[in-house]
Amino acid sequence: MIGIDVGGANTKVVDGTSVVIRYAPLWEGGALTDTIRELMQGRDLRHAAVVMSGELADCFSTKSEGVAHIVQAVQKVIPSARFYGTDARFHTKPVPELAAANWLASADFLKDRYPNAILVDMGSTTTDVIPLRRFSRLVGLTDYTRLQKGYLIYTGLLRTPVAALLQKVTIAGKEVGTSPEYFAISADVHLVLGHIPPSGYACPAPDHQAATREDAMRRLARVVCADLEEIGPEGVMEIAGQFWEAQRRAILTAIQAATRESGAREVITAGTGSRLIAGISGGLDLRDVLGDVVDALPAYAVKEVAQRTGSS
Repeated sequence: MIGIDVGGANTKVVDGTSVVIRYAPLWEGGALTDTIRELMQGRDLRHAAVVMSGELADCFSTKSEGVAHIVQAVQKVIPSARFYGTDARFHTKPVPELAAANWLASADFLKDRYPNAILVDMGSTTTDVIPLRRFSRLVGLTDYTRLQKGYLIYTGLLRTPVAALLQKVTIAGKEVGTSPEYFAISADVHLVLGHIPPSGYACPAPDHQAATREDAMRRLARVVCADLEEIGPEGVMEIAGQFWEAQRRAILTAIQAATRESGAREVITAGTGSRLIAGISGGLDLRDVLGDVVDALPAYAVKEVAQRTGSS
């Protein structure tokens, strides 16, 4: 059984022996079928379970168009593929329920093992905050309704523009406005702060330059329309620290609200930011339980749910 998660930026594949994450942004017009075909080389294609969130990419005029495109692209390579929806059921046709159901597959997989937990999955772009003890209330939720409930926080480990969270920063005791240009992203912050290594900068930099600490610092200086030499490493570190504080606060606030609402008694973490979130929340990092599949948890989860329900 193969599990596949087709996101707008990354396509993730999990089988019994490996985890593959491929940066393949749908909005750049790349052929998804070619990406799937390449990722499927050497794999048994008889059984595949799929989730998606890439239908929201703005290369599609509607989410329904995106769903249909993804289903057709996958089925050209894997005709028997089944797709998990927000109704917690598997489908073979492009129905609206397939839009952004990847988080629900993770909840479906973990709900019996951790019934009193909040699952926090921090990926490159977003952070899911999912109370597992109320699975029946999760079924049918869309990204729009999850944003309303605080179950979806649109900030991630790598791709969040810095100015999206910081309208002002304090540097050397003086408040400075930020430029809402695409100068620096959260990957620059986390690289500078030592939260990720250069190899963890798994997306293009805004200026298409290298993923080095110095280049990241130069990008962060641009957020306040400065050169690195102008504000110095100390000024850049203040920008990075204040962004991380804003990001940390947003995620912890959502966790606390979901905990109060659901009565959860523990936090479990997943995604490429699992270690970071476990550290700030005191939660259990599922990497210590499941290994590296937590970087692609929905792909792993949909595979497991399909096997459990006999939908293979």
